[in-house]
Amino acid sequence: MGAMHDRLGAVGQQVTCLRVATVGLVLAVAAGWSNLLLVVMGHVVPGWAVGAGLCFVSLILMTAHAVRRVSADDMFLPGRRMLPGVALALLTAAAGLGSAGGAVSDLLGGADYRVLEPVGPHGCTAVVRETSFLKISDGMVYAVGSTGVAWRESGSWTADDMHRPVADGTYELSWNGSGVGAFRVRGTATDPIVFSDVDPLSCG
Repeated sequence: MGAMHDRLGAVGQQVTCLRVATVGLVLAVAAGWSNLLLVVMGHVVPGWAVGAGLCFVSLILMTAHAVRRVSADDMFLPGRRMLPGVALALLTAAAGLGSAGGAVSDLLGGADYRVLEPVGPHGCTAVVRETSFLKISDGMVYAVGSTGVAWRESGSWTADDMHRPVADGTYELSWNGSGVGAFRVRGTATDPIVFSDVDPLSCG
């Protein structure tokens, strides 16, 4: 009886481990393939880095699950292991590709993430990502609230001749009493802004 109880406990731990790994992979896919942005203690963590971290932890959990399963292998039917294994492999591949794609994009574009001042009256913060590639610069601005998480940008722009408005200081940021921010980028006589579509910044 005691041996059976121990084996059932081991199986329960394996199932829990596998479930946590699966949730981690799902979140890794969401982070890697989205415009997620995380601000931690004033530092910006891009979505691809969050996804890579979640994927790494999930791989460790799956490895632990595989090792523990050996001792209780007869508790699992081979036919029931195949589908979860394939699903986990697909999730792992999707998470890895998403994170790798984001990392390559940041590397090729020389991505620069900045937390801007001032902060809004209700703690809403403007965070900017700027990149440059083939004489064209692109930027995105996010509104990040007290959670430190933003899932989508509030606007984007494109500038000519690799002009980076935020890095070069040709931008304006202001907040009203309701905590709604106005963010504007400006070009120069030789480096104009060729496209700009930025909504009011709001964390509400």
